Amino acid sequence: MKETTTPYESSETGDVPYPLAMRKGETKSTVVSVGDVEIGGPSLHIIAGPCSVESREQILEIAHAVKAAGATGLRGGAYKPRTSPYSFQGHGEDALRWLAEAREATGLFVCTEVMEPGRVGLVSEYADILQIGSRSMQNFPLLKEVAKSTRPVLLKRGMSSTLEELVGAAEYILSGGNPNVILCERGIRTFAMETRNTFDANAIPALKEISHLPVFADPSHATGKREYVPAISRAAFAAGADGLLVEVHSDPEHALSDGRQSLDVGTFARMMEPLNRIANAVDRTLQP
Repeated sequence: MKETTTPYESSETGDVPYPLAMRKGETKSTVVSVGDVEIGGPSLHIIAGPCSVESREQILEIAHAVKAAGATGLRGGAYKPRTSPYSFQGHGEDALRWLAEAREATGLFVCTEVMEPGRVGLVSEYADILQIGSRSMQNFPLLKEVAKSTRPVLLKRGMSSTLEELVGAAEYILSGGNPNVILCERGIRTFAMETRNTFDANAIPALKEISHLPVFADPSHATGKREYVPAISRAAFAAGADGLLVEVHSDPEHALSDGRQSLDVGTFARMMEPLNRIANAVDRTLQP
């Protein structure tokens, strides 16, 4: 009987097109270190903060709130890709400076998006993790540039991308010399209209089998509605995610971007205890 091939393995040659990203045999899971935080180990981690950094005061207030609730990382966009050219595009380097100030004040590591190859160096000066957004997942010049950075990269799945395409994008970064890649499931575009995207819970255990890289989930973009974020966060941990990327705002109704999917700080704090119970149930810990 002919042996079956593993996912993405050539049936004719047995070659693996993504040898650095894919799990082969007993390959150990990768642990990505961000300061003294280890992503992909026994502890689960949450990166929380606003979609956009709107002001120095705003990001400092939210940073202290999510830190108190148990987050280990701070998210916030300095450069924002928006569907409309008239929407708020971010404060650029000023926002990067405010994020760095919030890190100094709270001890949270900073994760923020980089959109252009020419800005990788600048963003790396301020950020601890470089985020590649879903629209940029197959921006190959950008992937090659972050591969040269010493910063870990959080790579979001494209809104219409297969898991093979996500793993292939990670291979660009790994093959360029940066071994610290975190994959992120953020929902895919389907025919469903009730939510912004469709959260692909299947992707988490599938990626864990296909690849040795850590896997995060973004329940905010996956749903687009804040009332669903706690439930999908619990589902992600139960499915095996190593962490979450959650949008949190001090005043979601007046947020400059993605307010509809952002939790207020009180709701974020209240969802932490159920998440801790889920973590314990799957033999993990949720530690600040």
